[in-house]
Amino acid sequence: MLSNKTKYALKALLYLAQQEEGFIAKTMDIAEGANIPKKFLEQILLELKRGHFVSSKQGKFGGYYLIKSKNTITLADIHRLFDGAIALLPCASLNFYEPCLDCKTESECLLRLGLIAVREKTLDAMKSITIASLAQK
Repeated sequence: MLSNKTKYALKALLYLAQQEEGFIAKTMDIAEGANIPKKFLEQILLELKRGHFVSSKQGKFGGYYLIKSKNTITLADIHRLFDGAIALLPCASLNFYEPCLDCKTESECLLRLGLIAVREKTLDAMKSITIASLAQK
């Protein structure tokens, strides 16, 4: 399940993706346009900025804008930034791997093998959905 933070990050990115290229949106406009609490959005935008998805411009005409193409930002990218691993268990994760302490041998763990299959299908689906593809629907 996606956290609210991830859901709001996706909604903010969708809002920015639906604007004209080069458009700079004020935090308040994003909050109102995407129905996101402003204080929570400020934290999310900072994390998106640290992740190099958006940037900001200071001043009277300042705000936030996409720096990564809406065609290349995927659900997987944003999920990993805010929620971490896509796998259901750390032993089945690609980027957040940790061995399970209760398995005798990892190579024979049937649960791990099944969850790797789930991870692969989920990851493929999440990588195939971009902000641009969501914005077009």
